[in-house]
Amino acid sequence: MIKKILLGLAALLAIVLMVAATKPNVFRIERSVTIAAPAAVLFDYVNDAKKFEQWNPWQKLDPNIKNTYSGPPSGVGAACTWSGNADVGEGTSTIIESKPGQLVRQKLEMRKPMESTCTTDFTFTPEGDKTKVTWAMYGQQPFLGKVMSLFIDCGKMCGDQFIEGLNQLDRIVTAAPAQK
Repeated sequence: MIKKILLGLAALLAIVLMVAATKPNVFRIERSVTIAAPAAVLFDYVNDAKKFEQWNPWQKLDPNIKNTYSGPPSGVGAACTWSGNADVGEGTSTIIESKPGQLVRQKLEMRKPMESTCTTDFTFTPEGDKTKVTWAMYGQQPFLGKVMSLFIDCGKMCGDQFIEGLNQLDRIVTAAPAQK
């Protein structure tokens, strides 16, 4: 009986590994919100690490998170290193490209809960007197990530946080009409 159980578990493990092997080697998660503000104002809230802290959805998950800033206050080279609870982990986000009113690209290096490196883009697309803000995260997906994706919907989990953050950005910016 134990032999049959072990063979069944081995077969199940083999199936999981085979299915994981068919998953793509890359991932991309993207969400957008249209905000009634000019791209230049929105860009400023993303391009400045301390302003980003005001609407970053992961800030709310740990009231004791420790942020350390390095480099210039904004633009290329501006970085935020954080250390928090299990919900936010530890990592560093560094701006690697900055085009005023158009794009902020960051290198995201996670150390905990799992080491990984990916890229995040914030793009700003004018739509009349509003701006469509898109938050995207993408990168290589190692085999362990493929296996995890069979059991955890990272796209939904991160995507929901992206929407929450973008909606908070909307509330902050539209509540400050003098900045428009």
